[in-house]
Amino acid sequence: MDREMRADQGAVSAGGGDEVDELVADWRRERPELDVSSLEIWSRISRLAAALVKERAEAYAGHGLTVWEFDVLSALRKLGAPYRAGVGHLIRDNRVTSGTMTNRLDHLAGRGMITRHADPHDLRSRMVELTPLGLEHVDAAIESLVVVESRMLAGLDLDREGLVGQLRLLLTAQEKIR
Repeated sequence: MDREMRADQGAVSAGGGDEVDELVADWRRERPELDVSSLEIWSRISRLAAALVKERAEAYAGHGLTVWEFDVLSALRKLGAPYRAGVGHLIRDNRVTSGTMTNRLDHLAGRGMITRHADPHDLRSRMVELTPLGLEHVDAAIESLVVVESRMLAGLDLDREGLVGQLRLLLTAQEKIR
């Protein structure tokens, strides 16, 4: 076992692995009785998610948007013209509280990205609509995002369909647990 662990660490230092290989090798050395193989998956997903969050934030910032601004605007944009939805839809799509959404909508309205109107079907509710300025920003940001995310995958010989299927299995399993 000791020879195998040294081989794992040698692969990392020689450029044949990544920092998760080193992390797993360390835990296998220190706690050989534990099955730490799950770390090989979840630690990589965690590190990839952090890299993705950074890249997305930079792509959105290039168009004057924060991540949460993009999330709200894109929830409206994905609906198609007239790019309008009730506040409840936006809360569910963005997975935030009503208070958080109210603050976000106030901010976006102040920037001229959205307008709010009374819902003609329910006078107690409000409808939120993208303005031409909001549409311009979200469309430019999604174009940059697609370029950035494609660049992150460029040059990798991946079975994308297989990877998508495996990631879908992981995600749906976790959604069932929650």
